Amino acid sequence: MFQAAAPALSTDKATFYRDLDTQLRGLLTDERDWIANASNLSSLLYLMMPDLNWAGFYFTRPTQTGSELVLGPFQGKPACVRIPVAPVARGVCGAAASQRVTQRVHDVHDFPGHIACDSASNSELVVPLVKEGRVLGVLDLDSPNVGRFDADDQAGVERLVATFLAMSDTPR
Repeated sequence: MFQAAAPALSTDKATFYRDLDTQLRGLLTDERDWIANASNLSSLLYLMMPDLNWAGFYFTRPTQTGSELVLGPFQGKPACVRIPVAPVARGVCGAAASQRVTQRVHDVHDFPGHIACDSASNSELVVPLVKEGRVLGVLDLDSPNVGRFDADDQAGVERLVATFLAMSDTPR
């Protein structure tokens, strides 16, 4: 049975994220299911990362005119269910998916087209899930603190996403 242990919070974020990645690998060992692994990763992040008010996934789905992100496993308050990606992307999540680039937003209220699913959210980190050339969705982290996420958080969470993608079967 997996037992989560809070990594030591210190000034060394690289160590924090390395320890979190080790826990994630242990958590995902012997399980390849995309939804199950996304559920456990969102829970692990929500429990272990300080100052989050939402951690979860949106998965890419085709529409008649393009594509959208649809709410997946998450921890936190109820969230927006559908976010347009193409032909016109909306919000931080839509930007991450359409541009295939992590979005680290210091203050979401300054982000053009920000979608306020929770008015308590003030900063956001969104990492696109790109595997085999396809954007499968995004991992979205929200914080009530302005400026919560820095470059070390971005690198650490991108590492966790890489582990998730490597240890999970690609959905069809």
